[in-house]
Amino acid sequence: MLSIFHYVVAGLSGFFSLFAGIYILMGVLMLCGRLDSAHPDPAAHIMGWVFIAMGSAFLLFGLTFTVCLVLAGRYVKSHRYYTFCLVMAAFACMFMPFGTVLGVFTIIVLQRESVRRLFGCEPSSPTVVTS
Repeated sequence: MLSIFHYVVAGLSGFFSLFAGIYILMGVLMLCGRLDSAHPDPAAHIMGWVFIAMGSAFLLFGLTFTVCLVLAGRYVKSHRYYTFCLVMAAFACMFMPFGTVLGVFTIIVLQRESVRRLFGCEPSSPTVVTS
């Protein structure tokens, strides 16, 4: 069930990352002069490139995050790559509110001894404090 929620949150993050395409479109329109008035401003040309660069960076980050979430869902289901799943659960907490819920529950589930054994991790030894 946890892997299905990874796919759902990945779909949502992929959808929201596509909104960066609006900034890319605005940057292209600024470069083409479609958004300028009768007197073209040289700053509009620079701002067009800034919009394209920032939109592309956000789009790339969002789609990379989406692919990593899909992979984490697949790995949770097949009980492989424990560390990757744990790191992606921590990163998912940044995507509020759905990713936060998914990340917290994934971290809680991955910390169980039975789940660690399913992933093939050696059991954690209890810490002994000596004074």
